[in-house]
Amino acid sequence: MQALILSRLSPKQKRQLRLCLIASVMSGGAFATLGVVGSEAPQTTALSQSLKLGETNVVSLDDEDRGVFREERVLRGDTLATVLARLGVSDSQAFQYVRGHPDARALANNLRPGRALRAETDVDGTLVNLTYSLSPTESVTIARDGDTFSTSRAELQVERRVHMKSAEIRHSLFGAADAIGLPDSVTTQVAEIFSGDIDFYKDIRKGDRFRVVYEMLYHEGELVKAGRVLAAEFINNGKTFAAVWYDNPQDKEASGYYTPEGKNLRKAFLRSPLEFSRVTSGFGGRMHPIHNTWKQHKGVDYGAPSGTRIRATGDGVIDFVGKQGGYGNVVVVRHQGRYSTLYAHMSGFGPGIKKGARVSQGEPVGFVGQTGWATGPHLHYEFRVADAAVNPLTVTLPAALPLDARHLADFKAKGVPIATRMALLREQQAFGPVVALANFE
Repeated sequence: MQALILSRLSPKQKRQLRLCLIASVMSGGAFATLGVVGSEAPQTTALSQSLKLGETNVVSLDDEDRGVFREERVLRGDTLATVLARLGVSDSQAFQYVRGHPDARALANNLRPGRALRAETDVDGTLVNLTYSLSPTESVTIARDGDTFSTSRAELQVERRVHMKSAEIRHSLFGAADAIGLPDSVTTQVAEIFSGDIDFYKDIRKGDRFRVVYEMLYHEGELVKAGRVLAAEFINNGKTFAAVWYDNPQDKEASGYYTPEGKNLRKAFLRSPLEFSRVTSGFGGRMHPIHNTWKQHKGVDYGAPSGTRIRATGDGVIDFVGKQGGYGNVVVVRHQGRYSTLYAHMSGFGPGIKKGARVSQGEPVGFVGQTGWATGPHLHYEFRVADAAVNPLTVTLPAALPLDARHLADFKAKGVPIATRMALLREQQAFGPVVALANFE
């Protein structure tokens, strides 16, 4: 039979059959060899020994007074009840305290989307303590002690890091700032610093450049918010404007922005009472939009949405506040010397604005509206010298006093590190139209 089967196989099949037989023999030999090795393995003896233990005190983890810690972010539409429920707080006594006690009411009344709450509770949901970020730099903590509660506030310890960025303007200041990730608050500071020299509505040109060195505040490694601009340069229509922040703890009045030579950048007056707006009607003769008669327009009209903040353009005392004919709601500020300013058509007045009150430059005096004779929301702004209206866009504004000589040496010494960073930005910007250096410390 085997001879018959072999006779029917091809030469190739016969070779494959021989290889299989050889492999089978070798495998058997290998198993036999392994068996021999196993039989010659060293003998082992099992040892056992009883250990004498002292008295043991085993405590169940369920018997421990363990805290449960949770953290949640306030969501849009959250109430105190919903956010406490997500934190696992099941404590009516704590809820009543947080909602009704005068010390704790700041938490309940200031829930803002994105802010963090951290709670520690017992396993049954009884509140142990609750911490909420009232602001980027301040927190409030409510703690239980038996059946009583206490509230405390604390300033967060922040780390200040210096960042540097620069860009070329192609369409707008904010567009260029967004392209390099510059925080809006820093961009606004840059505009305010140079607002006495540059009208950021009509003076900006394509190809203008800016460089800025500023602080960013961090808490435990997490970004809290943007800080102060430490130095800035703005090249507008080929002219360079520079500013350096000077902080003098012993003389707060000396603190402010100066040129690298120590000249005070703070003008006695801001060029515009609105941070960003558009001029809808200039100074001089015009056809009145309501009466259709040719009249002298004694101020400048700025178009802006209702409710936009109107700032005092200079330090002074409120001389008039109230309604004034076609001007609607009006505030008049009397400044040092022969100067006064008028703000009209406002929807409402700023906090604390009343006759005789002092106001500082930049402080809100009211909000844009369309009271009186107005076809839409806007601000009518007048700048007066000896009670005569002049064009606020072209009048030469008086400058503030320069840095006192006794502070000049300190100012220049503190400005050296900032000047070094600014020089680095100038070198980097030479390699391209838009350069950003972030997180430079």
